[in-house]
Amino acid sequence: MCLAIPARVVEICDLSALVDVQGARRQANLMLLPEPVAVGEFVLVHAGFAIQKLDRQEGEETLRLFHEVMGRMQEGEI
Repeated sequence: MCLAIPARVVEICDLSALVDVQGARRQANLMLLPEPVAVGEFVLVHAGFAIQKLDRQEGEETLRLFHEVMGRMQEGEI
């Protein structure tokens, strides 16, 4: 199973972006995106590649759900 994480674009330099996932910053390659992305927008990142652009609401909601699931796992509910 593959998992892609929503990340907010912080900086862009050519085909590379610095992205932020709840405070953790990483580089993501933008070459697989079919459309341009701008600073402040959200992308799905898998294995270091941005694979899809998300609207802000969808990105924030997905991160909220990830956070909720992780909390339940830590509490032993899942």
